[in-house]
Amino acid sequence: MEVVQFFLDLLKDPREFIANWIVSLGPVWVYTPLFVIIFVETGLVFVPFLPGDSLLFTAGIFAADGGGLNIWALLILMWIAAILGNTSNYWIGRGFGHAIIDSGRVKSLTPERIKKTQGFFDTYGALAIVVTRFFPIIRTFAPFFAGVAHMSFGKFTIYNVIGGVSWVTIFVLLGYFFGGIPFVQDNFELVIIAIIVVSFIPAVAGAFKAKFGSGDTGKSIEGDSTED
Repeated sequence: MEVVQFFLDLLKDPREFIANWIVSLGPVWVYTPLFVIIFVETGLVFVPFLPGDSLLFTAGIFAADGGGLNIWALLILMWIAAILGNTSNYWIGRGFGHAIIDSGRVKSLTPERIKKTQGFFDTYGALAIVVTRFFPIIRTFAPFFAGVAHMSFGKFTIYNVIGGVSWVTIFVLLGYFFGGIPFVQDNFELVIIAIIVVSFIPAVAGAFKAKFGSGDTGKSIEGDSTED
């Protein structure tokens, strides 16, 4: 429960956590918890609920002048964390995916989320690896299912790099350029809530479409997958 509470507090006010890390860990090691959280959110199918979007946005604020983080060090390290995270999740899915799903022990792998993730691959093919980067929770499942389906690792890697770099860059630079605006500073918790809500809107819309739409497309992720 302490771990859950930690992430709930982090989700509520990442600014306080990053400020404390800068003070306690110093200018070099402060990047470590940021790297670990971004890696774990994208790299382990067991924990899809980490606050990646808001954390990257807040880190971007601290990378502005005098904030304590270096913008290039932050971008490069978060790019690496995001790319390695998805790569880890791909190989987990490829090596153990069917056993994990069949076991039923990963409670976050509900039939609804499996169907939703499948829907992204049905619609976008391999491009879903890029698109789902911007969908909380689903971005954790997408590389896992790409591995389950034995998508070509070369193809996966191309889209993984594009998606990881795009996701990190957009949210970090949003914080870097707009986080210092007085309105954002004075209403920071509301801004974080807004980021979370906006991030979830497409996923919620997709769920309604899947529930009340015309039905399945009849395609499968395997149709876009090839062995190495």
